Amino acid sequence: MTAVGQPLPEPPAYGRRSLAEVLPSCAAALGLPGFDNALGLPATPRLCVVMVDGLGRSLLTQRAAHTPFLRAKLQEAQGGIPTTLDAAFPSTTASSLASFGTGLPPGQHGMVGYDVLAPHLDRVVNQLGGWDPDVDPDRWQPFPTVFERISQSIPVTTVSLPQFERSAMTRAALRGSRFVGAETLHARSTAAAQAVAGAPRTLLYFYLNDLDKAGHLSGCGSRAWEEALEEVDSCIRRLDAQLPGGTLVLVTGDHGMVDIPEHRRIDFGAEPDLVEGVRHTAGEPRMVHLHVEDPGHDGAVQRVIDRWRERFGSQAWIMTRKEAVEAGLFGDVRDDVLPRIGDVLVAVHGELALYDGRRARPTAFSMVGQHGSLTKAERLVPLVVFRAGGPAKSKRRRRG
Repeated sequence: MTAVGQPLPEPPAYGRRSLAEVLPSCAAALGLPGFDNALGLPATPRLCVVMVDGLGRSLLTQRAAHTPFLRAKLQEAQGGIPTTLDAAFPSTTASSLASFGTGLPPGQHGMVGYDVLAPHLDRVVNQLGGWDPDVDPDRWQPFPTVFERISQSIPVTTVSLPQFERSAMTRAALRGSRFVGAETLHARSTAAAQAVAGAPRTLLYFYLNDLDKAGHLSGCGSRAWEEALEEVDSCIRRLDAQLPGGTLVLVTGDHGMVDIPEHRRIDFGAEPDLVEGVRHTAGEPRMVHLHVEDPGHDGAVQRVIDRWRERFGSQAWIMTRKEAVEAGLFGDVRDDVLPRIGDVLVAVHGELALYDGRRARPTAFSMVGQHGSLTKAERLVPLVVFRAGGPAKSKRRRRG
């Protein structure tokens, strides 16, 4: 696969080893018919999925000294279950959590970036905290979520921060569960354990976003990020101690992260040659969508590509929409999703973040940790699988 002559990494392993396989595999492990157990999870009556926003596989490996509990669980045999998954493309929360929640690639669920073009509005809309009021989440992402499908047979509970209960992102990608909001990590782990203990057969989704916040603010190489990772590890260890024995626990992330120094955060909107002929810019600083003013006009797209390759060609995969789709980066793409994807895509692999300063908030340039592109550090996430109440805990109880 190439992007205008540049070799591309393999696309996410949709259908085999991506975030889209997590919840369908959980449903199959819970004994529900009609779901594929692509990850090979063992049968279980109770299952808890912990989503740690911003936890990349390489970061977990590099900072193993800060995660004694997760490190020990990773070292235990998992019976052929993969320990690494692909995030969706782009490797960003909106796309990955939508794939996680629906079991579908971005080309199907349609959430193809942090912010994307809404063709019917001819404007760029955000898909996380700044959802456009003219975009109906239930129509923008029209497929039933895995939670909706599972909840027809067994109880499904989400434990997260209270402000996410009625968010448009939750409605679009994660609707269908009973929502329990709690502010602190301790309160959330207690609520999660109580929800699992309250049903003989159940699925619990537990979302943690503190690590991602620390990474964006201070960088994943900072002490603040390491402290947040230690808190995550302690939270999951506490959850293990609180859950009913034998509960199957899965820990994963939605994307990784890389740190970008301030002088490498570039305002391409201030460079007339780069925005000439571009009607809309979208995406995120590590994966930019460029919507060309008149893409059908003779050579319009190629001229944009040529200018961007001259400026950033050694630091990014620069490709057309057609090349990205044919490479399988978005999985199978619905016809009505195609125009949401840029005519030109710029996926950064160098130490670089690209902003359109004409529409980005000034505070966005202070963001240290970044993600969205195809590098291993951004796209690979861990999968840690274990049974709550392992042999060591049982021995302690017997000795006591």
